[in-house]
Amino acid sequence: MSYTQFFSILFALVLLKNSAFAQEFDLLLRGGKIVDGTGNAWFYGDVGIKNGKIARVGQFPNATAAKTLDAKGLIVCPGFIDVHTHIEEDEFKRPTADNFIYDGVTTVVTGNCGLSNVDLGLYFRQLDSVKTSVNVASLIGHNDVRKAVMGTVNRPSTPEEQQKMEAIVEKAMKDGAVGLATGLIYVPGTYSKTEEIVGLAKVAARYGGVYASHIRYEGDEVLKAIDEAVEIGRQATIPIQISHFKVSGQNNWGRSKQTIAAVESARREGIDVTIDQYPYTASSTGLNTLLPSWALAGGLDSIKARVNDAAIRQRMIKEMVASLKRRKQKHFTYAVVANYDADTSLNGKNMEEINLLKGRKHKAETEAETIMEMALKGGASMVFHGMGDWDVENIMRYPQNMFASDASIRVYNFGVPHPRGYGTNARVLGYYVRQKKIIPLEEAIRRMTSLPAQKFKLAERGLLQPTMAADVLVFDENTIIDASTYDRPHQYSRGMKYVIVNGEVVVNNEKHTGLRSGKVLRMKL
Repeated sequence: MSYTQFFSILFALVLLKNSAFAQEFDLLLRGGKIVDGTGNAWFYGDVGIKNGKIARVGQFPNATAAKTLDAKGLIVCPGFIDVHTHIEEDEFKRPTADNFIYDGVTTVVTGNCGLSNVDLGLYFRQLDSVKTSVNVASLIGHNDVRKAVMGTVNRPSTPEEQQKMEAIVEKAMKDGAVGLATGLIYVPGTYSKTEEIVGLAKVAARYGGVYASHIRYEGDEVLKAIDEAVEIGRQATIPIQISHFKVSGQNNWGRSKQTIAAVESARREGIDVTIDQYPYTASSTGLNTLLPSWALAGGLDSIKARVNDAAIRQRMIKEMVASLKRRKQKHFTYAVVANYDADTSLNGKNMEEINLLKGRKHKAETEAETIMEMALKGGASMVFHGMGDWDVENIMRYPQNMFASDASIRVYNFGVPHPRGYGTNARVLGYYVRQKKIIPLEEAIRRMTSLPAQKFKLAERGLLQPTMAADVLVFDENTIIDASTYDRPHQYSRGMKYVIVNGEVVVNNEKHTGLRSGKVLRMKL
């Protein structure tokens, strides 16, 4: 090698070194209004990202980066954490999770309402392989654990069955679950006694988990159901998360004063109980919840046998109509089909309309029979209009309340699903913060970021601070809005200019880049 060649190579290496040194960050967000997730007031500044982490927050005008994004006039905040989702199986169909990403969600917690993969170790390995655009954490679901051990029988667990269920929960916690979830309105969880859940919750508590519950009642007996959740937390010494907090049924409108007071009473006692909410007056779940829970035991064959027994059928109809009347309703108009595989032409229609379409009498009793008929043909996903605006806003003002969609990864143009799967966070920011001024912007973002990260022990998430994971949003507070409606749900939220997940730009100028930089977030023992 000649001297000329040697010095040429040396000079090139020096230039390369200086160039690498000069690029202080991989990504630099310039001049935004920073809302850091603490609830503190926004301030102007820059955010520097390096190796998937937030490296610096503040003002550093001379810094350089491989890529710089202009955030002037825009909000820069941590990525939103949706603590109540149901993404199981959808993540493999649509791993880009567009509906969540466009709504600013960078982390989801799945396994809610007692419904999860039973073998979370295997599930997490599958997620590691497929890779998603969002980070994923999971609870272990009581319903599926109970079903794995006991099927759908309507009776208390035996000591041996309890031991088997506790072993499944313990393995899930060791595999990285963030806690235990129950869905006490659903089969078979609805057949369990409080003591059974306490035993499982104690196992989750030993590994630092949370107890997240779709409580047993959300209507007439909602206070009783809140008391049960609190008692489970008290006996198991475990933090409690009450899911999709609401008061359902027109006869219960205004009772959020009482339900929030019940939560506050528990907190004053020293019990760590918090709640989450979707910002809509309609809920969404399966058609079968309209049937008496006792009639659903033992699987489809048992249900058919009960429906075909004239006396039992009349008892079911009587109970369904009585429940309707307690809601101060004459017809099942409030129950709207989101998706019915047996006849998709019924999607978007309510049960009163469907009953009339079938040429049946315009009576609640015949509507109940139509519901049973559809249940036997595979059931349907539904949207139930049953809450009042005042209660939604009153619950929203409660500071220990997070925002959560209770949604799956949406397949675009499939069915007529609840709009919460597309617009939860944008609706809070655009409608309730900007237009109605129910809560301030900084407070709303705290509820979407640091509060859920703290509750579910999602390390390195929820704050814009050095060493935290670089899940970052850049959006226009003046234009962000939900576009999804009940009639036309398949519309993405608008206003998210940039969405960054683990340092990678997943949304660039309001367009999904297709990147799948999310991670599985396992509980660290």
